[in-house]
Amino acid sequence: MPPLPAGSSLELNGCSYCFNMATKVLIVDDHEVVRQGLKALLSAQAEIEVVGEASSGEEAFRRTGLDEPDVVVMDVRMPEQGGIETCRDIRSRFPDVKVLMLTSYADEEALMASIMAGASGYVLKKVKGTELVESIQRVAAGESLLDESMVERLFERLRTGKSEDPLLAKLTDQERTLVHHLAQGLTNKQIAEEMFLAEKTVKNYVSSVLTKMNMSNRSEAAAYVARVETDKKDPEEW
Repeated sequence: MPPLPAGSSLELNGCSYCFNMATKVLIVDDHEVVRQGLKALLSAQAEIEVVGEASSGEEAFRRTGLDEPDVVVMDVRMPEQGGIETCRDIRSRFPDVKVLMLTSYADEEALMASIMAGASGYVLKKVKGTELVESIQRVAAGESLLDESMVERLFERLRTGKSEDPLLAKLTDQERTLVHHLAQGLTNKQIAEEMFLAEKTVKNYVSSVLTKMNMSNRSEAAAYVARVETDKKDPEEW
């Protein structure tokens, strides 16, 4: 007999049996104290089963394959591979797994990055325990906790951005964000912190951007983007 979904019932010999399957959760945070606190909170809920923990993005990706969670509760900011990048990897490899981003600060850039990475929700760490449990259950049920106005602002940003410049239009959304930071003079380390990526990933993005824009170095790309953003002119007029 195939497995029964959560909340279903089976009748045998005139008796009805209910099956309430717990939502399986993987906790990801580089701080052990936070992980233990979340584990204690969630393990006390009958409807939630904590199937594993991870202290880094790389470990979270591995554990997702091993523990098969329904929902990954993930910190946005972690050393090396951050939560946003890990969310993107998990959603790409395990599309049925939902990701709920957890952060200490209300950060519009992080929220935008979470949407682009495929997260189902974005919750502040100061949220009440009952609200976090409810958020996990809603995400597991297929709901999105992302604010509709923020999603619309992201799409508007992408729509308007694509038409600004023919060279920039060749770039992915992530690469466009990166070149904006290049134009501001940020280092790879600073860009990694702003975009919640590993520094080595930023280096790869820079190489990709230079190739697509047919430019020899980051200074040339930064100067080009700065002029486009400042003057809003067709580059052929320069």
